[in-house]
Amino acid sequence: MAFNIHEEIRKNKRQSNFIIFIFFIFIALVAGAVGVIISFWKTNGINIPTIISAAIIGLIASFLYVWMFMSQGDNWILQSTGAKPASRTHYPHLFHSVEALSIAAGMKTVPKCYVIEDSALNAYATGFTPEKSYVVVTTGLLKVLNREEIEGVLAHEISHIVNRDIKVMLLAAGLVGVTVFISDILLHMFWFGGRSSGGGGSNDDNKLGFIMIAVAILLIILSPIVANLLKLAISRKREYLADASGAKLTRYPEGLASALEKISNDPDPLVDKANKATAHLFISSPFRKGLLTGMFSTHPPIKERIRILRGKKQ
Repeated sequence: MAFNIHEEIRKNKRQSNFIIFIFFIFIALVAGAVGVIISFWKTNGINIPTIISAAIIGLIASFLYVWMFMSQGDNWILQSTGAKPASRTHYPHLFHSVEALSIAAGMKTVPKCYVIEDSALNAYATGFTPEKSYVVVTTGLLKVLNREEIEGVLAHEISHIVNRDIKVMLLAAGLVGVTVFISDILLHMFWFGGRSSGGGGSNDDNKLGFIMIAVAILLIILSPIVANLLKLAISRKREYLADASGAKLTRYPEGLASALEKISNDPDPLVDKANKATAHLFISSPFRKGLLTGMFSTHPPIKERIRILRGKKQ
């Protein structure tokens, strides 16, 4: 799988800016929809200044959210998944491997090592810049995989950092959180606002109720779909690229291929504290397989990744 690493980094930066742009457009539209509801609530009609004000407030709030998330997002990811700083005394091979692979990848700063106390076989990397990055592995992975397999997984995660994948992935995680938050707000507006309207059930009241129901349902449906489609668009190719560049780092593709094989056969792949917002960061989906996880998977099929790493034809 031949690719130009520098072009991929430039592409990732462009895609990151595009995601931010779409994010703000989406927030403005949703906030404007809230403005429509408020104007109907107050005047039983459309009030343009109210709609514009709501959109502006939504944009300001989203700017603040992005700023806060980009400054604290990596810490939130680590805390939400239960990751703790690894001890060099207890995990010397983890530290030695990360240091050696970071040097081989040309990184100026070695990522910090963290572990999750979990029997599942999984790992991820986080951090908005290579200079402030983290490699996280489960204790189950360190116990089950051999030295070459662990190095293959670590090389994959370090490749994500070097390829500048993490920033885009974290922005996608932020988008999930915002869309779900907006859905919750509209649901509360519907349940509590709709019940407090009072009156004798006039046509205008009924019209407002229908509008609020439609908007709430639409946002509930669109929020996870939009977020998952974005993650699908940015995650699948990045996994293939990280596999390829990780194999190039170790010069031993079989190490990662064998690791992925064991990960795919893990009887309990569920990482205890993983959630929908962080699932796409892991080397393999931290959830059990099912109809919905297959339809909205952020990872390409592991069998296909193994086939490519081993150079087998279809």
